[in-house]
Amino acid sequence: MKIIIFGLGNFGMSLAVNLTETGNEVIGIDNNMDKVNIVKNKISHAICMDATNESAYQALPIKDADLAVIAIGENEGAAIIATAVVKKLTNARIIGRSLSPIHDTVLDAMGIQTIIHPEQDFADRLAKKINLKGIVDNFSIDKNYSISEIKALPEFDGKTLEELQFREKFNLTVITIIRKKMRKSILGTTSMVSQSEGFIDKESIIYTDDILVVFGLNKDIGKFCSRTGK
Repeated sequence: MKIIIFGLGNFGMSLAVNLTETGNEVIGIDNNMDKVNIVKNKISHAICMDATNESAYQALPIKDADLAVIAIGENEGAAIIATAVVKKLTNARIIGRSLSPIHDTVLDAMGIQTIIHPEQDFADRLAKKINLKGIVDNFSIDKNYSISEIKALPEFDGKTLEELQFREKFNLTVITIIRKKMRKSILGTTSMVSQSEGFIDKESIIYTDDILVVFGLNKDIGKFCSRTGK
C-alpha cells in the first residue's frame, strides 16, 4: 500500500517506520529537516515540505496514494489546513489526528471518517492495564465492547474451551490463544517467543501461561479480570 504521512513527530515517525517494516511504501513529510534526516534511511521516502502550502504538493504523488495520515501533533491550525489540502487533491482514505474536541468537530465536518487520538488512546489502554490486574492489552471497539488480551486462570490448565464452558460462563468469545514457545535461531541459540495459535475451536486446550484474546462487553471483561486478581 502507498501511504503518505504528514508530520514526523514521535507518533508519525513511529507509524511511518512500522508501516515500512510491514511492507508498505511510505512517504514521510515534515517541515523540519532534522526530523526528515532521522527517518530518511528507515522509510521509502522522506521529504522536507510545508504541508500547508498547496503548491508544494505538485511534486508529491498524492493522487497515487492509497492512504494519507495527517499526524501533525504540534500545530492544530497546520493540521487542519493540511487535511483540507489533502482532501482536495486526492480520493485516498484519510486518517486525521485530532488535538482537541474542536479539532474533532472540524474533521468531522470535513468528512474525515477516521479520527484518532494517540495520546488519549494510549492513556485509556494503560489505565485499563493498571486497573484490571489480569489484562495484558486492550483495544476498544466502541464505548461498550473491546478486544482484550487476558491471562488464563490457573484452574484452566489442561482443559478445553468446551470443558470450561467459557462462552456460557464468562460471556466472552475467545478469538485466539497466545502461547509462549521455544524457537531456535539460525545460529542455534534458543529463546522463548509469544505466538498466536491461529484459529481455535471448542476443542482447543488452555494452559496456565496462555494469554486469551477475547471479545466482549467491557463489564464482562472487567468481571473476568477481577477473578484473576483474587
